[in-house]
Amino acid sequence: MRSILKFLQRTTMLLAAVVLCAACQSLPAVETLSWEPVTLPTEASPLDVDFISDDHGWLVGSESTLLETFDGGKSWEPRSLELGDSEYRLTSISFSGDEGWIAGEPALLLHTTDGGKSWSKIGLSAKLPGIPKVITALGRDSVEMATDQGAIYESNDGAQHWDAKVIESVGITRNIRRSPGGQYVAVSERGNYYSIWQPGMRAWEPYNRNDSRKLQRMGFDTNNQLWMLSRGGQIQLSEGTPFGGEEEWSEPIRPNSGGIGLLDLAYRTPNELWASGGSGTLLRSTDNGETWEQDVTVDNIPSSLFKVIFVSPERGFITGQSGVLLRYIGGNSQAA
Repeated sequence: MRSILKFLQRTTMLLAAVVLCAACQSLPAVETLSWEPVTLPTEASPLDVDFISDDHGWLVGSESTLLETFDGGKSWEPRSLELGDSEYRLTSISFSGDEGWIAGEPALLLHTTDGGKSWSKIGLSAKLPGIPKVITALGRDSVEMATDQGAIYESNDGAQHWDAKVIESVGITRNIRRSPGGQYVAVSERGNYYSIWQPGMRAWEPYNRNDSRKLQRMGFDTNNQLWMLSRGGQIQLSEGTPFGGEEEWSEPIRPNSGGIGLLDLAYRTPNELWASGGSGTLLRSTDNGETWEQDVTVDNIPSSLFKVIFVSPERGFITGQSGVLLRYIGGNSQAA
């Protein structure tokens, strides 16, 4: 019975992908093969990826999933964690050299100092505002943690003591992102407004959304400028200084004429960006959003593509549901 239900579920998702992709047919197709599916030893959903070196990396996901690769992400092997009978959703992983951190929910923080050979569980206060959502390794014994309520903490002694960076949390968020420069942007749970924070600020600075469409997700480009996804597949890019007062935004960009929802966006280079969405939607722009192409090579993947991750311009991954992972190959299926 379970196999029949799984077959029906996948068939339904595939039919939905075929119907919805008809709305993208007006877009030209990406001419080169840019992504390939990776077979994972699990049907849990991958959620985040980070690398220690060019070939050695780690992946975390739902159902306490922890996977390791030694070939740049072509293949992955499961690794066990001593977490008892509890099942965790591991949402964020970050390394600085051999020192790494994992954040998850229910509230969980794991630490390694030997490249992932062993992991220790770090105790968290029951009074912690929210659940650890974004973890960032800053250097030896140094780490920064942000929760889903916008509490931000930093430790410089291996998580024995924490320094609160904001005086109060921002409230429950649907999405929170950190830039390489240390700034954060958080979208409110209902998508009605967003808030920004940068080092030195003691409180988040809130901003109303700039049109009637609810916010879906926000993040940063390679220059720490903001981008915004709204309901119905709408994209807007910051045209001003993101932390210097009221933002200036580009005119709304709607790559999909059918209004298919976009779930994430990431820059590979300052001008090349990829947007992913429901039913295997994957779009590319090489001119910072002026024109768009559709990657038709993933049309047969019956999964929503939730997160686009570029560890470097040459190394990228896209996570989906039920064990779906795509690896960036840069137009060459034999690429490392």
